[in-house]
Formats: sequence, structure tokens, C-alpha cells
Amino acid sequence: MTHAQATVIRVLLIDDHALFRESVARVLAADPGLEIEHCGSIRDGLAMLAGGRFDLVLLDHDLGSERASQFLPEARQSGYTGRVLVVTAWVSDTEARRLLRQGVSGIFLKKAPLQELIQSIRVAAAGGSWTDRSLGAAAAEPEKETSTAAFTERQMKMLRFVVEGLSNKEIAWRLQISESYVKAILQSLFQKTGVRTRGQLVRVAFEQYDERL
Repeated sequence: MTHAQATVIRVLLIDDHALFRESVARVLAADPGLEIEHCGSIRDGLAMLAGGRFDLVLLDHDLGSERASQFLPEARQSGYTGRVLVVTAWVSDTEARRLLRQGVSGIFLKKAPLQELIQSIRVAAAGGSWTDRSLGAAAAEPEKETSTAAFTERQMKMLRFVVEGLSNKEIAWRLQISESYVKAILQSLFQKTGVRTRGQLVRVAFEQYDERL
């Protein structure tokens, strides 16, 4: 085996957005130091890991009905011993800490340039860690209390209504309060869960409070 062959990093990209996956795979494949394969689900990814040797998995955090946190235990159980770098458009601080505790090599945000992704791949494959600067401080903080006990009864009702897809006006009617009060409660939920949008709040609700919804 030549030195060039020895330094090639074999990468598996798992992302359910075909356009992103295929575009990124094409760019990565142009680098002589990288070999890239890709698929759109954790199930397919686990099957590919079982059939070949990969040094690194680039894993999307949100794969529709699947989450990155589901991948790590199953991959380790199947015998995969390589590195995992989460590549995502967004992740809450709480989920970032959970993923890092599970043993991922870092979290790369899709808003960053492709050249940075190549750099992060080399760092992770070499045994280092790479976490986006905007997540660095938050991910290093001790985990805050996220139990449903931290929510008031009204906040829990609000969370359920948001998950149901109700508008602020509909929620106001259900709770018999003003729309401005609905917005205030919604903002308090954003602050407690570390999210910025209703869509992100729904995702966190399913990930962390599913048993109470």
C-alpha cells in the first residue's frame, strides 16, 4: 500500500435531502484524499457500514422520522468503530450536548463553507473534534434542567397546541387568553428549550417530551 492510499479517508454521508447529499458527495469525491459514498436513511447507512469499512460517517441530525441520536447506539452495536461527525442545518444546545456525550466527533453546521467541511473531516478522522463556533460555548455548558417539571401547566398546554399545529388565534381561543399572552408564553418556551422557531420547538417537543404530549 502506498502512502497516498494509506491516507485516503473513506466517508459515508447519511442525509435525507438528495440534492444536498449528491452535491456534497460530488465535491468531496473531487478531493484525492477522500472516498465518498452516500445514502438517505439510518437503516441504509447501517447496512452499508456492515458491508464495508468506513473511517468516518457524516450524519444529518434530522432525517425525517429518524434522529442522529438513534444512530450511535445502533452503529456501535453493529460493530462500527469509526468516527461520526454530525452535519446539520440546526440543532438545539441540549441536543448538541446529548450528541457529544454519545461520542460524536463534533457538529458541523451546513451554513459553513464546503472547504470547512473538508477540514472538519480531516480533523475528525485524525481523532480530533470539530464543533461549530456558534455551538462551542453552549455545548460545553453543564446541561440545564429540561424536565417537564420545569414547565408550568399552561406552558405544557401551549406545547401540546403548538405540536397540534394550532395558530396563535386558535390557542388564544382554547385557553381563553389574549393573543399577546399566547406570544409571551411561546417566547418563554423558546427560552426554556433554546429554540428560535415553532418548527424547532415541535422537534424538541418530540425529542424530549414525547411521553407527556
